[in-house]
Amino acid sequence: MPPYVLLAAAIAAEVAGTTAMKYSDGFSKLWPSLVTVAGYLIAFTLLAQTLKTMSVGTAYAIWAGVGTAAIAAIGMLFMGEAATAAKIAGLVLVVAGVVLLNLGGAH
Repeated sequence: MPPYVLLAAAIAAEVAGTTAMKYSDGFSKLWPSLVTVAGYLIAFTLLAQTLKTMSVGTAYAIWAGVGTAAIAAIGMLFMGEAATAAKIAGLVLVVAGVVLLNLGGAH
């Protein structure tokens, strides 16, 4: 499977796990807690597979940047977190950084 597909799936699993963690209420609710654990297990397994063919610096930068942007957007859109100009500008900068890394010859 192409490394970017694996990485996208890893990011999706990590975002699902992190979102579920919010609903686990400090791991006191069973189902969100189980989704959190499963999400992270799947995410790290797929990230490990990605690292077989992609540089760790590029993969981790994409993982962290896209994951952070996705979680911040989910928080603002669905969890009532404030969508301030500073937060939105920060998200734009994170995405721009990921794009620049890829334009710089990501392998």
